[in-house]
Amino acid sequence: MSTDAREPEWLDTEEQNAWREYLRASRMLEAVLDNDLQVHGLQLSEYEIISVLSDAPGLRLRMSEIAEAVVQSRSRLTHTAGRLEKRGWVRREACVGDRRGVELVLTEAGRSEIARMAPTHVGSVRNNFVSHLAREDFLALGRSMAAVSRGIEGTGACEELREAQKLA
Repeated sequence: MSTDAREPEWLDTEEQNAWREYLRASRMLEAVLDNDLQVHGLQLSEYEIISVLSDAPGLRLRMSEIAEAVVQSRSRLTHTAGRLEKRGWVRREACVGDRRGVELVLTEAGRSEIARMAPTHVGSVRNNFVSHLAREDFLALGRSMAAVSRGIEGTGACEELREAQKLA
């Protein structure tokens, strides 16, 4: 609990409405994206990890880099990676040049699966998010959310991100 006794700067009516719309839409969007991947027996958090790996050089990244990219705690990422490993889509390997670190590597089976699932996910993103915004608004939203990310990173307020950065 904060010991700061100052009165917060309350949101005005328009700001409060915008904030509530953001919360509602972001939760609905995450739910529908997750639901659309269920046809492949996959959760959005699992897809996000193999997607990040599919874009990585050599199809591999340190667990700490993945945790930071997808904003997951170490324990959650470890459990998710374990589920993906059981499917044969990823494997864990010691980091080259740093045996203390662990990398997650996308397997050939994982590459095939991401290629099979990507059209479903991209279609869902386009249908449920991108298509509802003018291109300029969509790109502005991306810039705005990047500014929010930078701001939160700068404060150190996100526990999952702090934990991921400690792993590096």
